[in-house]
Amino acid sequence: MKKLFSILAIVSLVFSSCIKVNLDDSVTNVGGGNGGEYASQEERIIDTRVISGQITEHVTLPKGKYTLKGYVYVTNRAILTFAPGSVIVSDITNKGALIIERNSKLIAAGTASEPIVFTSGKAPGQRQPGDWGGIILLGNAPTNRATEPTIEGGVNAQYGGAIAGDNSGILTYVRIEFAGIASDPGSEINGLTLGGVGSGTKLENIQVSFGNDDAFEFFGGTVNAKNLIAFATADDDFDFDFGYTGQIQFGLSLRKTDFFDPGDDTHGVECDNDGSGSAAAPFTRPVLSNFTFIGQNAPHTASGRNSRGNRWRRNARFVLRNSILMATQNAGVLIESAGTAQAYLDGISAFKNNLVHAINNPYAVAGGAETVLTAAEFRAKAENEGCITFTSLGDIKLNNPLYSTAPNFLPADGSPALTGADFSGLPNFFTPVTYRGAFGIDNWTAGWTNFDPQHTQY
Repeated sequence: MKKLFSILAIVSLVFSSCIKVNLDDSVTNVGGGNGGEYASQEERIIDTRVISGQITEHVTLPKGKYTLKGYVYVTNRAILTFAPGSVIVSDITNKGALIIERNSKLIAAGTASEPIVFTSGKAPGQRQPGDWGGIILLGNAPTNRATEPTIEGGVNAQYGGAIAGDNSGILTYVRIEFAGIASDPGSEINGLTLGGVGSGTKLENIQVSFGNDDAFEFFGGTVNAKNLIAFATADDDFDFDFGYTGQIQFGLSLRKTDFFDPGDDTHGVECDNDGSGSAAAPFTRPVLSNFTFIGQNAPHTASGRNSRGNRWRRNARFVLRNSILMATQNAGVLIESAGTAQAYLDGISAFKNNLVHAINNPYAVAGGAETVLTAAEFRAKAENEGCITFTSLGDIKLNNPLYSTAPNFLPADGSPALTGADFSGLPNFFTPVTYRGAFGIDNWTAGWTNFDPQHTQY
């Protein structure tokens, strides 16, 4: 105990002198260096302002503003905890990224009144996508890779294993803004990257805004989630790969007309079994309900790239139910590959009780899928299973769903989104509601989200 209090006193004294304290320089192990319990049964509380290097022991930070400097690894079974209301900004020169390695945890349990914000270190009006890396959670849950893969983004850390219920921590009422560093083409850190993350992890009420790559990317794993928002992302909003088999309810994808990845197509969902479309097991099969996908609502030439609500491809399987797809430029939903199409025809995949609108091709097939399923057959099957197709997005009757700094996604009176949901056959994880899309009469984004992060003073 004496050693613990002496370290706290030193850290407190340095901080009170307004000197930036580097976590590595100011902290030494005091028992529990392997992530176990301390002799006092108390977690240490360290008041510091710069986080860098490796965190190898439990660290609990009180409410405050912190700077993330460079790639920070939480390892050695350590637990990093941020208090509600904390703001973590990236160093401008040494762009930050937070990597939670296997067996370690991130506890970022904000509240609706005090969310935890990870954002750019630049001043309001100067922030840009890619100002920092993002958050990477790595776990021991299964993937469909033969060996344990290294996560993309220039990060030296592996993920995956055999523990489906693995726990990588808690993220609730969290905002992640202006992330997305590309170490190499096709190897990026996303807003929130999840590699082999297990179902013991809690993900609820998370907004990723102005990401320079994907908002959420799931590489295998079994983690479930509710209330996820992808806002103004350059690439894909929800990307699934390498055998992800989790469940997600209440998701929002909102795109910005003049912001896109110039080197890639953009989607509300992009889903692969793997890059080669192999039959590696477990097959990627996200189970999704109550999503609202809102595209750029602009002609194809406005962005220069294809924009689709959903892209199910490369032998992936999927379930999308009780959702809204609207205002996308080229295809509301695309099935791309014979294996993906066959799984849909066989009932392994499902697309049911959805509201579908697109500027062009609400239902599309490509990449070999057309050998087993035509676009007309896709539409007929979807409509026979409760989907409704719209030629005008206004007929879906959401209040103010397109990009703005003050959107309103709730259905207006008389909206077909207010009824028609069906949860038969879905796992108990899903909360049965009457409405389709992410919102009924209650706005779960109120209080903790921010649709104008460029001009927010932190």
